[in-house]
Amino acid sequence: MKKSPLPLIETFRNFLPLKAYFVQNRWPIALGLMCLLIVDFLQLLIPLVIKKAIDLLTLKTATTQLLIQQGLIILGLAFMIAVFRYVWRYFLLGHSRKVEERLRNRIYGHLQTLSLSFYQKTKTGDLMARAINDINAIRMATGMGLVALTDGLVLGIAAIGFMLSINVRLTLIALIPAPIIMVLTRILTRRMSTGFENVQKTFSDVTERAREVFAGIRVIKAYNRESWAHQNIAAEGQRYISVNLGLAKTLALFFPMMVIFTNIGLAIVIWLGGRLTILGHITTGDFVAFISYLNLLTWPIMAMGWVTNLVQRGSASMRRINGILDEIPEITDPEQPVHIPQIKGKIEIEGLYFTHPGQSFYGLKDIDLKIEAGETFAVVGRVGAGKTTLLNSIVRLLDAQAGTVSVDGWDVRQIPLQTLRKDIGFVTQEVFIFSDTIRNNVLFGRTGISQDYLTTVLHAAGIIEDIENLEKGLDTFLGERGITLSGGQRQRLTIARALIQDPPILILDDALSMVDTRTEEKILNQILTLRQNKTNLIVSHRISTIRRAERIAVLDRGELVELGTHETLLETGGIYTTLYEKQIIAEALEGGV
Repeated sequence: MKKSPLPLIETFRNFLPLKAYFVQNRWPIALGLMCLLIVDFLQLLIPLVIKKAIDLLTLKTATTQLLIQQGLIILGLAFMIAVFRYVWRYFLLGHSRKVEERLRNRIYGHLQTLSLSFYQKTKTGDLMARAINDINAIRMATGMGLVALTDGLVLGIAAIGFMLSINVRLTLIALIPAPIIMVLTRILTRRMSTGFENVQKTFSDVTERAREVFAGIRVIKAYNRESWAHQNIAAEGQRYISVNLGLAKTLALFFPMMVIFTNIGLAIVIWLGGRLTILGHITTGDFVAFISYLNLLTWPIMAMGWVTNLVQRGSASMRRINGILDEIPEITDPEQPVHIPQIKGKIEIEGLYFTHPGQSFYGLKDIDLKIEAGETFAVVGRVGAGKTTLLNSIVRLLDAQAGTVSVDGWDVRQIPLQTLRKDIGFVTQEVFIFSDTIRNNVLFGRTGISQDYLTTVLHAAGIIEDIENLEKGLDTFLGERGITLSGGQRQRLTIARALIQDPPILILDDALSMVDTRTEEKILNQILTLRQNKTNLIVSHRISTIRRAERIAVLDRGELVELGTHETLLETGGIYTTLYEKQIIAEALEGGV
């Protein structure tokens, strides 16, 4: 169903979140507007000077001194216009840049508070488009839009006032096209509102498609699918052009319409005003001044069209930005948080239930676990058993629908998110490396880390030798998403990133799946040696590498089915034994190869 266009009030209502920025910048805005009004006033004086010079010439009373005097007055007015124009541009356009900066920071800050579910349903390209293209449209609306609106109204009303002072009848005739312009403007601006929103949405789709292609370029090349990727980009680009051309048709009607009707008014004035001048009802100077004011009036009429363009585009963009700002995070800080100076590492899980959105079966079902501070605890199970879901509930990347997760006796929902996550090192299955140096990827913005400790951490993560073999060592710059490293190297680097903060609780979610079994076992032993007497929670599909864990929990289809040490679990002959035997066979085959 076609979306109905927004009324004028709703168009401006979209800008309400920007009110605070206008209040903060009220004095620079006021100074800028004052200088803008001065420029308009000075512009209105120039036709009067020209009128006087023309009258002096027609009455044959002009002298060289008088004409030079009028010319110097115009030069003086032009110089003052230039000075005040510089001031208003500095403050008013500077204001729009401040709005751009603060709105972008606000969006980014808000995005950081949103839960994972938001990012699962929102395309990255769409977010990029809103943070770039939409904000630029808002900047233009709050900068040049404000200028053109003020300038157009003041200059237009003042010009009409001066025209009326010259000849009322001629002014009314010259303004005959104005009502027609207003009606057509209202019709076309409604179409522009819908058109601008469709353009912005299509731009988001193009951005997302391009991002996917560049991010997955290695896969595309590996499968020789360059032509397929090119066709997809071309199709999105064609759709973007089609939507833009639809909007361009509206704009193509809008601005020529303004020019035609304003020039119709000018033609009428030349015809009737010329007759009035010949008949002596107005002087030649009045006639020239009237045409000058009519030309000045052309800009306000055009400005109203431009303002409509900018405001409609900005309103459509602001509506898309408001869509993000109106998103409410599912996981937030507690209203009455508890103060925990330092987390020790005891984890208790009672009656935990969780169902993923859109699924009827439980991701976790009635989970009860107690992990003592300083204990090394492992979780194993088949793919989809609920291991990652369990770990995510501990750091509150998701909240279970029922049951509690406690750290040091406190429900995690009562602990501030910053406190909780600051003291938990969480290495997820998703490896992410920033386009930065190895050092900065490990430190992750932290300061006060000694070189000796950094080396110790890198050694524990099993990555130190790889780094030392690089020409620039820790200062080696990594490509996008660490493309210059192997998968195993990226995993070990993210482990070092978690270890560098020396967290009371360390969670490794299948964090060494890209290295061989022996290397994984070696690195885990180094990590556990470094982290003696601290809580370590490990998930791995390779059971043979987690035998050192003090206790092991086995999950199956979201349920805790077995719990015990490596030896006791083998004696039960259950799921753990089956998984272990399959792993032994796989390792033997791997060794044989």
